[in-house]
Amino acid sequence: MDIVSALRTFQRVAVTGSFSAAAHDLDVTQPAVSRQVASLESHFNTRLLHRTTSGLSLTAEGERMLPMALRILEAVEELGDAAGSNGATASGKVRLSVPAPLGLYLSERLGDLLAAHPKLSVELIFREQSSDMIEERLDLEVRLGSVADSSLVCRRIGWTTAFLVASPAYLARKAAPRAPKDIRDHECLCYDRAGDTCTWSFSNGSEDISVRITPRLTACNAIAIHRAALAGAGLAVLSHIIAVPDIAAGRLIPVMENFQPSRLPITVVYPSRRNMPLRVKTVLDFLTAVVGKDPSMCASG
Repeated sequence: MDIVSALRTFQRVAVTGSFSAAAHDLDVTQPAVSRQVASLESHFNTRLLHRTTSGLSLTAEGERMLPMALRILEAVEELGDAAGSNGATASGKVRLSVPAPLGLYLSERLGDLLAAHPKLSVELIFREQSSDMIEERLDLEVRLGSVADSSLVCRRIGWTTAFLVASPAYLARKAAPRAPKDIRDHECLCYDRAGDTCTWSFSNGSEDISVRITPRLTACNAIAIHRAALAGAGLAVLSHIIAVPDIAAGRLIPVMENFQPSRLPITVVYPSRRNMPLRVKTVLDFLTAVVGKDPSMCASG
């Protein structure tokens, strides 16, 4: 029995709670997963999983073994990275959670990463709110603004750039705001990213101003707000990633250009710096490089 492979299979079954899900993650058949877990139980002469019609759960012995198995697997990956540093290849799946605009930006560029690493796969998860990374089995998550969870490792990789925009049809009905105080008289479309839909923040480079608004439309996805703005429903604060093509084409018009939406830090968070697998480090380095190449997301952009 390949005990490392069996421990890796046991770990995936424990995390997913399913033989079939573990088989999907490991790209093997479900019977192969079942056989490896059974072999591991036979090797240690103990039952690791309760198998019932309603699902799987860890036995007391399985609960004790899981953290030890994780330490062994981390050590094996670290050994592989060190021993094969001149020829190691990133392999396996990386689960990456990102806000929708950045996810669209990355999806156009991930092909180059995947072509360079044939054994690597990326699961891109569009998520506007912060996640429980451990429970949701995330390897990396991009967060905008401050990060409150002190248990996570944080790497700041850039800053947001956004525009206050409206369609020509909307501005034909209402005069464009010239200062933040004028926004109160407008229809506002709010991307509810952090749960605070009543405040927009702006800066003129030397002064920060927050404006309390009463949104006419709220959505937890920036793409929905983008479409509503294109349709002439009101003012919206949109990332440069989705706004710039429409600004260039004249479908959206930036307003109040002396007071730009405040920039927010773009931070990648992950559960632990210790023994980071090569597959995760590869995606983290790619993400850092891609954001760094965009002038609008650089610190000096």
